[in-house]
Amino acid sequence: MKALIWGLGYVGSVSATCLADMGHAVIGIDSDREQVNVLNMGRAPVSEPGLDEMVRRQVAAGRLEAVSDGGGWVAQTDVSLICVGTPIGPDGRADTMALARVATTIGCGLRNSTGYHVVVVRSTVWPGTTGGLIRSILETESGKRAGQDFGLAMNPEFMREGNAIKDFHEPPYHIIGELDPHSGSVVAALYCAVEAQTHHLSLQEAELIKLVNNAFHGLKIGFANEVGRVAAALNLDAYTIMDLVCADRKLNISPNYLRPGLAFGGSCLSKDLRNLLYGAREMNIELPILEAVLPSNRLVIENARQRTRALNVRRVCVLGVSFKSGTDDVRESPALELICNLQEDGMEIRAYDPDVTPSRLTGSNLSYLHRRLPNYADVLCLSQVDALAEAEAVVICKEIPPFLTLISSGVGDGRVPVIKASCAP
Repeated sequence: MKALIWGLGYVGSVSATCLADMGHAVIGIDSDREQVNVLNMGRAPVSEPGLDEMVRRQVAAGRLEAVSDGGGWVAQTDVSLICVGTPIGPDGRADTMALARVATTIGCGLRNSTGYHVVVVRSTVWPGTTGGLIRSILETESGKRAGQDFGLAMNPEFMREGNAIKDFHEPPYHIIGELDPHSGSVVAALYCAVEAQTHHLSLQEAELIKLVNNAFHGLKIGFANEVGRVAAALNLDAYTIMDLVCADRKLNISPNYLRPGLAFGGSCLSKDLRNLLYGAREMNIELPILEAVLPSNRLVIENARQRTRALNVRRVCVLGVSFKSGTDDVRESPALELICNLQEDGMEIRAYDPDVTPSRLTGSNLSYLHRRLPNYADVLCLSQVDALAEAEAVVICKEIPPFLTLISSGVGDGRVPVIKASCAP
């Protein structure tokens, strides 16, 4: 395959060289003539372990070269990978000027292209950029339509500086955001020699996953450092603590707790987090990440409250009362908190939960329900049918089959809105 790599920074240089090493004919393009000259002399434009020798071999083999103007090459090649920088400004907004300039050049080149040239954004961008700004520029400059006359895709990279070559050849997965299947198949063929699971997504999903992955990495580093501060103040070995956190592959290092849903509740998570934060404040230790967890958790409940209020109804059925499925524990239940909030907003609430039978509640669980929802006997129903009777809206707080089927099937004649009380769609 013949490929153009726009931008010879870290991402572009490594991508161009590794693709050439896989047998593709690659032309690197950069407005910086020094970068172009360095690569054509057989040296890497950036410092990356192993890249110099690989560049030397591929240039000598005739599979890799660089030019300063790639517009004329678009019609002669199969795919363009845009790898230019998108630096962040003081307000956090990404600068897409370089991206737009490249898209303009490619669009002009597409005018004379008779083949299905696929334009692939590899730069990190905000969701909507590829299908919005880039598509608009390409179509305007070329006079052609994306998905019909040329392809468009988003292919985020997951390469770490200092380990980029290995990461290129051994990625966690391939993410291909595609405007159309043809575009996605071309990108997949480009990486056919790399063994990794491929996920075909929408353009925006592919754009977002790159931002989310790096945010998660930053979150993990920040969390570990906050644990380190607490451990150091207690004269404990932070590495031992974090090694044991990572040793738990059942709950900690696993997909558990990483699915968007309603806020967490129960008698453990909130209590232990508050205890940790209290102890840290007593030792004058700042834990801004952990301090933000409970306020963030409350926002999930508030979001559900606002979405329900926006329906402008009075009689609401809430399905799910305990803090999670499989238990009747209502202590610090986000569903119960939502019920109380909606009552404060003047709504008439009827609720049902197959895990919660009021007559069987005892001890601290019953005491909590008495304090938080004094009229629980009038709110909690014995069946889903009773709870749904005369409801003008349904709010689902538990993801269990009997409740989730209502999302697709509707209630009654289908005019009763059904929403999930979480940030997930």
